[in-house]
Amino acid sequence: METLSHKQFVILGLIAEEPSHAYSINQRINERGMRNWTAIGKSSIYRIILELEKIKLVEYYEEEVDHRKRKVYTVTDYGIKILKEKVYNVIKGFIGKNDEDFYVAFSMLPLLSREKLIEAFSYSIEIMKKHKVDLENMLKGNRNYPINVSGLFIHPIKILETDILFIEWVIEKINEGDEIGSKILGK
Repeated sequence: METLSHKQFVILGLIAEEPSHAYSINQRINERGMRNWTAIGKSSIYRIILELEKIKLVEYYEEEVDHRKRKVYTVTDYGIKILKEKVYNVIKGFIGKNDEDFYVAFSMLPLLSREKLIEAFSYSIEIMKKHKVDLENMLKGNRNYPINVSGLFIHPIKILETDILFIEWVIEKINEGDEIGSKILGK
């Protein structure tokens, strides 16, 4: 399986939504405020597309606009396969930490079946619950920690509690049949 960098993951996901040229990808990144949580500069988009093309995850066709040719990139079947695996593994591996890839994977929920989503999110919750219990037990093991040490346990425990509630809400919405999202090519 191809290992996608975070930037490749973002760009491949955007191309999977709809055939795209570099400028339209940049526009969607701006419109969605993605630069607030991902480090993709305008100048790196084309380089990333070329990397994805080299490893056969995207291909292009040319179109003419205002007497200029431009490349429009589409995701390959292999690209969809790799993207689905990445989304599943990122969601399954989410352990309640601030994770740029989780945000990307979450935006690509339509790639996976409801069953696969429930499976991945359920696994994630179990890992987070175990981690939370481990932190609570470590904290209980020494109640005399100074605030600068105990706070390093309390803060992640509170974050885990919030993330567990969020993932439980997501599972509930999926089980209730809420719409999962927009189109993704090659589902």
